[in-house]
Amino acid sequence: MDRLAAALAAIDAANAADPHTLVVDGVERPKELAHAEMMTAWVRRLDPDCTDEQVLAARAHHLRRWTVPRSSYPEGRAGYLRWRTALKKHHAEEVGEIMRAAGYDDAAAERVGQIVRKQGLGRDPAVQTHEDALCLVFLETQYDELAERVGDDKTIDILRKTAAKMSPAGLAAAQGLPFSPEGAALLGRALAAD
Repeated sequence: MDRLAAALAAIDAANAADPHTLVVDGVERPKELAHAEMMTAWVRRLDPDCTDEQVLAARAHHLRRWTVPRSSYPEGRAGYLRWRTALKKHHAEEVGEIMRAAGYDDAAAERVGQIVRKQGLGRDPAVQTHEDALCLVFLETQYDELAERVGDDKTIDILRKTAAKMSPAGLAAAQGLPFSPEGAALLGRALAAD
């Protein structure tokens, strides 16, 4: 097994332990394992020449996320942002360990950490591809539930914030997703305001 395959297998084994599940194509799967596979597919689709580091960052972007629950940080925006920052660091450290065990050097592990932490967003094409993939997975897996839960106005606000983080290629991919008629209409309203 080559080092990429070994690292991906180790990441997948870790994420397979997620107690939370998600139904993808009618099959119930561990949530972070399913998200990681979807992220990887989007990164490869958006950047067919992507590097091992991009693939590993996609696969490990939420590595064992359930082990650091949101409830372990204070409520509110400040607590949420602290939690997200801690998670990025946690994911980068854990994937670095997996990568080194698979034969990658410190420079490769640091590069994956930069992508996972989204350092250089807007300036680094690999980080932008990563962010686009994150947004696309969100739209595929959480958009409908979110819209139902928070209502149209809040959903449009969230969609505008999401779109602002995406590249033109990411936005084009988003517009090609199979949304419900209601979801497509909300997305259209959000994008028309930009």
